[in-house]
Amino acid sequence: MSSSDIFFGELIGTATLILLGTGVVAGVVLKKSKSFDAGWVAISFGWGIGVLSGVYVSTQLSGAHLNPAVTLGIAIDTGVWRNVGTYVGGQMVGAIIGATLTWLAYYGHFKAHLADHEIVSGSRTPGAKAFNDVRETEERREPAAGQPGPVLGVFATAPEIRNTVQNLATEIIATMVLVLLVLGIGLNDGLTVSGTGGLMVALVVVGIGLSLGGPTGYAINPARDLGPRIVHQLLPLPHKGGSDWSYAWIPVVGPLIGAAAAAGIHNALF
Repeated sequence: MSSSDIFFGELIGTATLILLGTGVVAGVVLKKSKSFDAGWVAISFGWGIGVLSGVYVSTQLSGAHLNPAVTLGIAIDTGVWRNVGTYVGGQMVGAIIGATLTWLAYYGHFKAHLADHEIVSGSRTPGAKAFNDVRETEERREPAAGQPGPVLGVFATAPEIRNTVQNLATEIIATMVLVLLVLGIGLNDGLTVSGTGGLMVALVVVGIGLSLGGPTGYAINPARDLGPRIVHQLLPLPHKGGSDWSYAWIPVVGPLIGAAAAAGIHNALF
């Protein structure tokens, strides 16, 4: 693989992943959407399908890491670091593009949602309580300067209970599960050649969302959280609130620690 193949493969694959992932959250969160209030199961499957689509779009070009944590885990496991920067660069650019496309696709819905007095003032709290991306405290008041607002959950993750140790541990554990699976698939040539490996990764992402996504929204991917959070920061949306940068390090550092731990375990066992 050439460096350009890797960069553009990761870009298009990650953009596809983020477009479909943030898109399903937007559909569930934004009041005028036809899928409004569909709940956490819809979000979990939407992200899983986003992973599946991103993998199949980019496998032939870059091997479809789509995640700096996966890239780190593979580099530690194999000892090959040459293209790590190229992978991560493509992933970050792709994540920003994917989140921007979601904003364009739902442009009118963002405007309507943030112009709705019941949403912005919080006199009506959305009924979908199964997903953590939009917290009730964010919906009950006009967001103060710097405070998360009612659409940040479309772009980035946030914890239901703010506890630094627990939130970090959740991201570490969830990412360990993901990276152990990815590295395990790499040992089975049949899964890789048949393309079944991509399906298995997508299904485990759904499983992580359903089983471990409740506390933090399961970023398990630094680019997935940081890229869209940057987009939220830059978008000209009135009443959008802050981008919660005080929390933003956890969905970056946690997945990287989890990936390193998974690679260490995998390397020791296999």
